[in-house]
Amino acid sequence: MPKLIVQSPAEFLSSMLEKHGIPVAQLAKDICLSQSAVRLITSGKGKISVSVAFRLSKYFNTVPEYWLKMQMAWELEEAARDKDLAEIIKKIPKFEKGSVKKAPAKAGAGKKPGRPPKAPAAKADAKPKGKTGPKPGAKPAAKAGAKKA
Repeated sequence: MPKLIVQSPAEFLSSMLEKHGIPVAQLAKDICLSQSAVRLITSGKGKISVSVAFRLSKYFNTVPEYWLKMQMAWELEEAARDKDLAEIIKKIPKFEKGSVKKAPAKAGAGKKPGRPPKAPAAKADAKPKGKTGPKPGAKPAAKAGAKKA
């Protein structure tokens, strides 16, 4: 299967702006981003985030996934060319079911640190404690020390 040539989002966006005669300042204004943010993207120093993908998709009448897939494909292509990452990946063993032994449970395992234990569940027939508010249609109770008229 032939390998696809992946174009960087920076190159693509730059070519779109050039093709349609859109200045960076105009795009920035229209999609409510700073000029520096747009310049970072078009220079390849910035990434197309979800927020930017929504803005670009509205502006260019596409879908956010179009921009996000382009960004992801570019990042995967860059990672595939990264020799340091390739060396690290070579050292990582493959997971095989049953190959990882569970560590023995520690005392207090499963409890979240710094949290008090949960209170026991209330019984179904137990009455709630404290004020629960007046019953619907009930007259307000007289306050202590209030004089009757």
